[in-house]
Amino acid sequence: MAGMIIREAHFPGRAPVDAYGDGGFRFADMSHRGSILCLPSGIYGWQPADAQALQPSDFDKLFAEAGAVEILLVGMGKELRRLPEALRAALKAAGISADPMSTGAAVRTYNVLLAEDRAVAAAFIAVD
Repeated sequence: MAGMIIREAHFPGRAPVDAYGDGGFRFADMSHRGSILCLPSGIYGWQPADAQALQPSDFDKLFAEAGAVEILLVGMGKELRRLPEALRAALKAAGISADPMSTGAAVRTYNVLLAEDRAVAAAFIAVD
């Protein structure tokens, strides 16, 4: 009997986020429970180790695509929190401007920038 294959959650394309809340997101006629990372290469399930203390390693996929991203929107949950210094420094070194905000504001801003075909990426922490 073959073992179960667990694949990383990934939507291979750019899509606006249609809804958020209840611990997840809806986009491209699909839903995802948990946080997501929206990159030029697609939308990925994303689980930072500690949403309150994001680290550069939480953004390895983003850094791999840094040349295609100018702006990173970070949906920090229900409340705005400052990005940790180490993460801000890593983003600056990669030439990426980061803008932390509440997840709701980040989703709305992401959808506008995506519609304008801007070089935008987003990291959204799920909210209930």
